[in-house]
Amino acid sequence: MAHILIIDDSPTDVKIFSGALERAGHKVTSAGTAEAGIAAAQKDKPDLVLMDVIMPGMNGFQATRSLTKDPKTSSIPVVIVTTKNMETDRMWGMRQGAKDVLVKPVSEKDLVANVSKHLTAQA
Repeated sequence: MAHILIIDDSPTDVKIFSGALERAGHKVTSAGTAEAGIAAAQKDKPDLVLMDVIMPGMNGFQATRSLTKDPKTSSIPVVIVTTKNMETDRMWGMRQGAKDVLVKPVSEKDLVANVSKHLTAQA
């Protein structure tokens, strides 16, 4: 069982992602802002972070860069999950240090498979 941190300001998306990941056997926690998510990642050291992009305050690209550049959290894989479906957004997310970019809505099967892929690569 891995610990997945979801950083997303949409309670609906958090509920959908949490349900899918919990059914797959993972422990899930969440944060509603990028700033709270960074603090939670530094404190709890999750096995993987699912990061939304469009949030109030700091956006997900900035938060991803912050997590991947910080020695305390740089080993935690970040997967961006966003409604932004442009190739430039995908490239920018990867340049910030994300391991992957998924476009919402993402199926439960694809979400769980992607998380498993990155947890396996990390192990």
